[in-house]
Amino acid sequence: MNVPTPPTILSVVLFLVLGVVLVLYGLSTLWWLYEVLVLSRRHSGDDPIEWGLEDVQVRVLTVDDEGVVQGTVDAVPAAIDDIHVIAEAPMDIDGATVHVVPEGFDCDATNKGRALEWASQSLACETEYILYLDEDTIVTEFAGLPDADIVQFTELPIYTGSWLAYCCEVFRVGYQLEQFAFPQLRYPLYAWGGGIAIRRDLEERIGWDVGTVTEDTNFVWRAACDGDCSFRVADARFRNQAPPSVSAMVRQRRRWISSSLQDGGILPLSYRPLYGTRIVVWACSPLVLAWILGGFFEPVAAGLPVRAVGGISAVLGLVLVVFMWCGLRAYRIEPRLWPAFLLVTPLAVVLHATGAAWGIVSPVSEFRVTEKVPPEGVEVVNPALERGDIRNHDGTELLVDDADQETTEREEKAQPLD
Repeated sequence: MNVPTPPTILSVVLFLVLGVVLVLYGLSTLWWLYEVLVLSRRHSGDDPIEWGLEDVQVRVLTVDDEGVVQGTVDAVPAAIDDIHVIAEAPMDIDGATVHVVPEGFDCDATNKGRALEWASQSLACETEYILYLDEDTIVTEFAGLPDADIVQFTELPIYTGSWLAYCCEVFRVGYQLEQFAFPQLRYPLYAWGGGIAIRRDLEERIGWDVGTVTEDTNFVWRAACDGDCSFRVADARFRNQAPPSVSAMVRQRRRWISSSLQDGGILPLSYRPLYGTRIVVWACSPLVLAWILGGFFEPVAAGLPVRAVGGISAVLGLVLVVFMWCGLRAYRIEPRLWPAFLLVTPLAVVLHATGAAWGIVSPVSEFRVTEKVPPEGVEVVNPALERGDIRNHDGTELLVDDADQETTEREEKAQPLD
């Protein structure tokens, strides 16, 4: 007769720790579903355009990547003629006025935030809005702005050579479907500074002079703290670059999570449990996959209901697949290519979480620009693009249909995966 082996202290502790993570993940999943299925339905996303392109000044932030910036400036709609590049070194950009942040300019903000603060103090602006773009942001389907203090544009990172990093971006875009619920929250949970329009008088009032490495989210939170600040999401899907390698993506995620930990104190107490839970869940999401493989823990968890919990994890694990599926829909990827992305979801989850876990264990304090690929390089690795397409692109139109883009290099087998 087999006598059940009593659980050891180690197995009990391990079970409790992983159980807490599983509960937090379940709560976070329920919140995401509430955002997507309830809150986002209250805002159609089809806000009427009340401000035209002539009411927008564009500012592009860069360190010194002249080739990448030229592609960004070329893609700005022709109707916008007030374009400024704020850089750390001199460069020659056709179609824009280049400003170099003086070395002697002193403020509390650092790196990109310092450049933003200098531009806010130094550049004249007579338009209603300032549209901030990252050096690699390609404007698409931009016809104007709704009447809001802050207008957040959605993003759609384009393939730059690493299929695994690209898969992680598809997964992230699927998760960010929740952004359409943010107009219903007083504090949007995050912002993307690569495509965000800010009303001029709001920027003058709030400013950028704060020490942080994610200036975009920090600004939006401080604006919300300041008072009644309207926020809208425009589903224009501006094209920025997916990291060119997995290592670059991991470092990027590390920076994001480090700043999230640093800036979370801005939020009111009612938001902090939600925000903190999301950080933990992001970093620990691979443990859900481990629970699904309950047999892995069974040798050290004898006598504990691991298999039952593993079944719950399997249900929650399906949500990870839902995130990837939502990303595939956002990219309009052909259904025949879905299996390849869905099968790689577990690996995408692990890679996406690695940088977050690294940021929790060892936060960064300095800004590091993610490596970018020149427009010619982006066009080479994307069969849907021809040489010169980015230079000739007009930001009122769609740049590329991603239905064909995912066959790049992988199908041609011309470049190994990371």
